[in-house]
Amino acid sequence: MAYTLYSAWRATAPYRVRIGLALKGVGYDYVALDLIKGDQREPEYRAVNPQGLTPALDIGGHVLTQSLAILEWLEETRPEPAILPKAALDRAVVRAMADIVACDIHPLNNTRVGRELHKRGIDPEGILAWTQRWIKDGFDTLEPMVAKHGKGFAFGEQPTIADCCLIPQIYSANRYEVDLAPYPAIGAVAERAAEHPAFQSAHPNNQPDAKPA
Repeated sequence: MAYTLYSAWRATAPYRVRIGLALKGVGYDYVALDLIKGDQREPEYRAVNPQGLTPALDIGGHVLTQSLAILEWLEETRPEPAILPKAALDRAVVRAMADIVACDIHPLNNTRVGRELHKRGIDPEGILAWTQRWIKDGFDTLEPMVAKHGKGFAFGEQPTIADCCLIPQIYSANRYEVDLAPYPAIGAVAERAAEHPAFQSAHPNNQPDAKPA
């Protein structure tokens, strides 16, 4: 069965799913959406995902949406290699890390929020400050968690759903000129992930719709 991922090269939510698919060794066809042009709002894509957001994963007659739901589905249908720990308490910690990114940081900084801030008269410097503020707020919470639980990756020695979320957010933090020096544990995870083939293949620069810097 051929899967199809509707993605955008540097958007963080589909980036999470690309990491998860790579970790699980799942191949897929790639359909690029230009979020700046508004491809996600066009009728053709709304027919795939009525919410008009990325990612969407067509698994052959069924379309999955929402990055965390897709990652959980991958774990449930392909348990190995695991991207959640075995113990229930450990799973709760990993899910909390992922939620800090996916529920607390990203929703305040995505493309549609930036577009709305612009419409309301916020200048680019103000939008940048807004974005940096929420990334820092989330990283201030994540840093001690990663320092406590990380052993190379965000939780333990192997990648988990927490890393699927954290690495794209680090990429976004760099885009938005966030100083990562106060977050050495997070930085160490980024260095470890940069050496891992799954994270390398999922990186925005390695996507077919990547644009030159």
